Parts: sequence; C-alpha cells; structure tokens
Amino acid sequence: MAEGRDDDSLYKINEGDNVMLKRGDIYKAVQIQSKKKVVFEKQWFFLDNAVGHLYSTAFEIVSGGQLQPVKPKDVPSALPDTKEAGTDNRNIVDDGKSQKLTRDDIETLKEQGLKGQEIVQQLIDNSSTFRDKTEYAQDKYIKKKKKKYENTVTILKPTCRIMALMYHGREPGKICHLRYDTLAQMLTLANIHAGSKVLVFETCAGLVLGAVMERMGGYGSVIQMYPGGGPVRAGVENFGFPAHFHDTLHDFPFCHVNALLAGTLETSLKDPEAPHPDMAAKEQPKMEQPKMEQPKMEQPKMEQHDTPEDAENMETNATGEQRTDDERERGKDAKAELKRVKQEERRKKLAAAAAQLKGMNADGLVIASRFHPSSVLVCLLKFLSPSRPFVVYSQYKEPLIECFTKLKEQGGTVNLRLTDTWLRHYQVLPNRTHPMLLMSGGGGYLLSGITVSTESSGRTNSGEPVPKKQKLAES
Repeated sequence: MAEGRDDDSLYKINEGDNVMLKRGDIYKAVQIQSKKKVVFEKQWFFLDNAVGHLYSTAFEIVSGGQLQPVKPKDVPSALPDTKEAGTDNRNIVDDGKSQKLTRDDIETLKEQGLKGQEIVQQLIDNSSTFRDKTEYAQDKYIKKKKKKYENTVTILKPTCRIMALMYHGREPGKICHLRYDTLAQMLTLANIHAGSKVLVFETCAGLVLGAVMERMGGYGSVIQMYPGGGPVRAGVENFGFPAHFHDTLHDFPFCHVNALLAGTLETSLKDPEAPHPDMAAKEQPKMEQPKMEQPKMEQPKMEQHDTPEDAENMETNATGEQRTDDERERGKDAKAELKRVKQEERRKKLAAAAAQLKGMNADGLVIASRFHPSSVLVCLLKFLSPSRPFVVYSQYKEPLIECFTKLKEQGGTVNLRLTDTWLRHYQVLPNRTHPMLLMSGGGGYLLSGITVSTESSGRTNSGEPVPKKQKLAES
C-alpha cells in the first residue's frame, strides 16, 4: 500500500496493493501485479482489470482469465421466476436420474460462453424433481449450484479479522488454532491503542503482530520478541502496511533477554567487527597459494626443448589463472563487505530494540505461542510498568493454569483471569433461523491480568509492616 495518495485512492485497488480474494467462505491473500496469473479455487485469472475499482467489488471471471465487474442487475435472484413448489420432499428419490443434462452438455454450455447464472437456470429447467421440492429445498439447490458454476470473486481490503478467518479456515495449525473472536479479546484485554509501547511474543505466522500494528495505526512502538534465528512476519506482509508502520516495529531475540536484564548485553560496534581480523588472517594463506605455485609453472621455461609457441601459451595460461585469482579475491572481499554491512544492520536494530526495552516502561504484553508460556511470561513481565495489562493465549488450559499458579505465588499481578471463549454462528432467514450445525469446537484459553509494583516503603525486608511511631506524651 503506497503512501502519498489522495483520500479516494485509499478505497480503490491499486497496483502493488496486498488484497484478499473471497469466494464463498474461502479467502486468499495475494498482491496486485501486472500480468501475473493467480490460481484460486481451481481457477486461474489475472488481476489487471481490478486496478482502479473500489474494494469489495465482485468480479466475474470471463474468457481468457480476465475480470469483469458484476453489475447489480446481473446478480440473479435467490429463486427462479416461477413460484411453484412442493409441500414436502418425502416422495423425491435421489437416484441421479432427475437431471437431464450430462457433464458433457454442461461443458458445451461453458464453451458457448454461457455465464454461471445461465447455466444454473439450465440445470433448473432440466431437473425433473425441482418443481416438487419445497421452497427451502429449492433455495438450497440453487445456492449449491451457484457456488459450483458461478465464477465470481470479491476483492477485499486486508484486515485482521479477514486474515484470522483465512488462516483459521485454511491452515489453523500455523496460528495455533487462534480464532478471530479470541484475537479480538486479546487486543481488548491488552489495551492496544495508538501511542503505546507493546511487547509481542508470538509464533502465529505474524498474525497477532499484524493485528497489534493495525490497531495502533502506525503510532507508538511494537517490540517483537522472537525465538530462534529471526522473526517470522509472513502475516504482517499480507496486511500491506505503509512504510511508516514498519518504522515503529522493532525486533529483539528472546535469547538475549537475560543478558539485557543483567546489563551484560553488548551492542557496541566492536562486537560485529571483532571476528573479521581473525577471518582475514585465516583466509590470507588461501589467497597466497596460487603465488606459491608460480615457480612450478616457470620450470618448463628453463628447458631447451620448449618452443616459443609453448612459452606464449604458458604465459597466457598464467595470465588467465592470475585473472581468475583476482576475481576470486574480489568476490571474497565483496562477500566480506556484504557480511559486515548485514552485521552492522543487525547491530543497529538490536541496539534500537534494547534502548526501547531498557526503560522497563512497556504499556502492554501479548503472548501467543506454541511454546510453554510460563518462563516467557515471568521474564517479559519485568519490562512492563506498573498498572499495565498483559494477556497470554494458549490452545490448552493446562499451561495457563501453571502460569496462573506461578503468578499468584510470586505476586506482582492482580485481577488474574483465566477464560475460554465459545462462539456459535446462527443462520438468520425467514422461518428458518437456527444455529449452524458445523461450528468450531473451541477458541482456546486466555490468561489476563494487570501488573502492580512490588516495592513498598511501608514494609520491612522481612515482609512485616513497619510499627507505628509512638506518640509523645503531652507535657
């Protein structure tokens, strides 16, 4: 998503934007690129014609993989023009012989250029049992056929809710089965708002991190505490945030937290450059090896049997090998320089994140990880200011029970709550409103609380209250 646009362009699809494709209940994150083929739900098409249209526009896939906006008048009604319907479905037998059109006939209709709604109407006209079905059964039949034959796709603007729906529907294991309603509660319980400083420890493909950045709106600072060799931000890239959003994002390796707390973390320039003199000393003999072999190549020149042509060929070979050696040396120097530049960038990022953390004044903490959260929570709570909220997500309740017990024992937190969420969708239609039969089994568990200061001037080291001063007797 580029910067410097007018207000209207923010609601229009532009080339280079990260967008969400929707078809039914299926979502996919893509980037608008010219002449790039996109495969979505076993269909391929190009997104070039979508540029300039408003978000949430529905497009129809026509011949050649081109997108054509669907006009409101082209949207078919839920039921055909005729209102004939049966009273019950008891006498209808699903033997596969009620449809007169074969698969070859349907493919022929597609080749003739018929649209999806026209194919659905042909299926209705050639069905011998459609008129005998009840009104609700007819509606269900049309909805099923439209989903199969109508080639429409909707382009949406990425949001944390849509991203959570996409991940939960396609790859829930990547986000620890985090549901969108649970994610919304996490943002509320952690009091995420613009201008705050938030610590995020997550292994949910960057979904939680992107949701926090979206809620903050590019104001404040976010410090991602990551395990392993580097931060994972695949989900953040799909949001398509402007450049100034990324300026507020910092990352800090969790393995250096103890060193930072102990004051032994080195972020000076000496650390990254210290290995380079040793590496240069080790590589120096390798670079001199071709020079030591030169006397061996010159030995044939001392013999009288060599012709001038042989001498010229040997000189040419020596010159060629010398050039190859020079190219190798330049390649090694370039690699060493590139490595120094990368190490310098990592050092600067580490120093900037450490400067954010040294104040011990973070405004919130969000943890959503596949690792056991007990040690992570106890360690990161030290960076929060008093009276600041924190929230921990886990797919299972046992790790959070252990965290709850540990926080109760060591103190420093109040208003500890361990909750689970239950969500059920309802179909709301005339005379047929009922809960959905298929639903999510569970939305995970949340442990939330508020930090308090453990330092108190009114208590002694032993924990006993200081005795009151005795009043002097009035004379």
